[in-house]
Amino acid sequence: MSGKKIVKVGLASCGIAAGAQKIYDYLQNNLNKDKAKLYKTGCIGMCFHEPLVEVKDEKGIFLYGDVDEKKIEQIITEHIEGDRPILDWVVYSDTEALGDSDYLTKQHRILLRNSGVIDPESIDSYLQAGGYEGFKKAVTTMTPEEVIAEVEKSGLRGRGGAGFPTYLKWKFTREANSTPKYVVCNADEGDPGAFMDRSVLEGDPHSLLEGMAIAAYAIGADTGYIYIRAEYPLAVKRLRIAIRQAEEKGYLGKNIQGTGFDFNIEIREGAGAFVCGEETALIASIEGQRGMPRFKPPFPAQKGLWQQPTCINNVETLANVARIFSDGAEAYSKCGTEKSKGTKVFALAGKVKRGGLIEVPMGISIRDIVFDIGGGISSGKPFKAVQTGGPSGGCIPADMQDTSVDYESLKEIGAIMGSGGLLVMDEDTCMVDVARFFLRFTTEESCGKCTFCRIGTKQMLDILDRICQGEGQPEDIDRLEKLGKNIIKGSLCGLGQTAPNPVLTTIKYFRDEYEAHVHEKRCPAKKCKDLISYRVIEDNCKGCGLCKKQCPAAAITGDKKEPHVIDEEACIRCGLCISACKFDAIEVVSEGKTNAVKETAASGGRE
Repeated sequence: MSGKKIVKVGLASCGIAAGAQKIYDYLQNNLNKDKAKLYKTGCIGMCFHEPLVEVKDEKGIFLYGDVDEKKIEQIITEHIEGDRPILDWVVYSDTEALGDSDYLTKQHRILLRNSGVIDPESIDSYLQAGGYEGFKKAVTTMTPEEVIAEVEKSGLRGRGGAGFPTYLKWKFTREANSTPKYVVCNADEGDPGAFMDRSVLEGDPHSLLEGMAIAAYAIGADTGYIYIRAEYPLAVKRLRIAIRQAEEKGYLGKNIQGTGFDFNIEIREGAGAFVCGEETALIASIEGQRGMPRFKPPFPAQKGLWQQPTCINNVETLANVARIFSDGAEAYSKCGTEKSKGTKVFALAGKVKRGGLIEVPMGISIRDIVFDIGGGISSGKPFKAVQTGGPSGGCIPADMQDTSVDYESLKEIGAIMGSGGLLVMDEDTCMVDVARFFLRFTTEESCGKCTFCRIGTKQMLDILDRICQGEGQPEDIDRLEKLGKNIIKGSLCGLGQTAPNPVLTTIKYFRDEYEAHVHEKRCPAKKCKDLISYRVIEDNCKGCGLCKKQCPAAAITGDKKEPHVIDEEACIRCGLCISACKFDAIEVVSEGKTNAVKETAASGGRE
């Protein structure tokens, strides 16, 4: 570098929510323009350290985490102007192992290599990083058939969840006789806690446009649609900017790069219906109809949008296409397993120390994700399970943490890859309640077209509610299994066919918890409010009154410096008393018919 330092601020939704916009504005107003140049960038992935500010100087890259206005003042003074990096605040550096550097170094970033690096609102920044080189290679040196063959050679499978070979979708759509043909990007990311697609669109939107253009050339389409959630305003904004810039630079529109190939992209914003993530429901929504699945066959490759051949892929799949053609299919296929090539992006969340966006090679173990990259369990308590695949996925117990994360291995144990949510749970998690949470979501999101899905999931939810309230019946566990299997068989689309998965996998791997709820009327994890009570440990209570002040139900009584008492009838089990107590004087009790299980809730390990 010659002189000027490069300063970047992560301005994706996660960073902005943590206060990064204020940091960026402060830098704009106070940065010495002769000393440094300021850029905005997308999601770096270390969401647990937002806001993030990167300073690049002659020594290397220094990424500062948890930056506030006081820190940024000192960073400007000492590092940007004084050439003295503040190493105690650095969470990643390419010069030495500082902070949480291993969070990034242990990943394999192919899709996310531009995220947190380029300016997502500048096509020149994307071009400098090698953008659109893959597209130019495809449309100027290869036939459409050769493009499809290259995708086949890469081994890329659909990253939306099903893992269908990408080249086959393209091949079937190209071979369909009817015209016009369409390319559709499914950006309707609806899984609770999932933000993979959003982060790609906010941090590297041109990679999606490039992938869509390559797909359009391969199948013979001249129009593409991006179906995106309206709840992603920043992603929509940056997509619109990227489309306009690509048109101005000649990467979209008429006679692209003088090849005679025409392709335009339009954005359609969805209203947030989870079922519209299913491809035929998505098509109906774009057409202006109610988002409900259609019978297949015919598949969209034969009759899709407006009954014309349509190729639908999700954001991650199409953005990977850009990488395949810039790097070569052979290079891409070297990563991953024999049947699951490449990498997978996950939204790592839950009881994990380092939650955020990660990209790992297919075939990595759950253990490596949770402990090597995620840093282990945030509560310090034993690891219990992970939920993969969102509300339609499965719960994998800790004793199966060496399972390989690939399509075949996850399917073998009753889980699915899904779009890429990965929720980590510790011993304080009630698996019955987890199953109920996800089933409630899919029940509410069902379009209602299929009887099994509409009524069956509601029946399962009613049973789970009953079990968590201590009113479970001996036959309920078998009823849940039978209902779940019938719903899978009788549902038309992927929502109904996978909705029972959280229930079936938790019964399979955590049946003892269901039995405790049903037969003993207790919750081993002490989470189900109807099966627990709060009590004061007299020997620990100092009578300080903090718990009484915090109780919204006035359920705690007692004189100053005397042990207090909780009225179990009035108590609403909100947990505020435990949060307020400094002496570990309140215990959570779950008593069954045959025994009682007690655990003192330590003040540092609560939700």
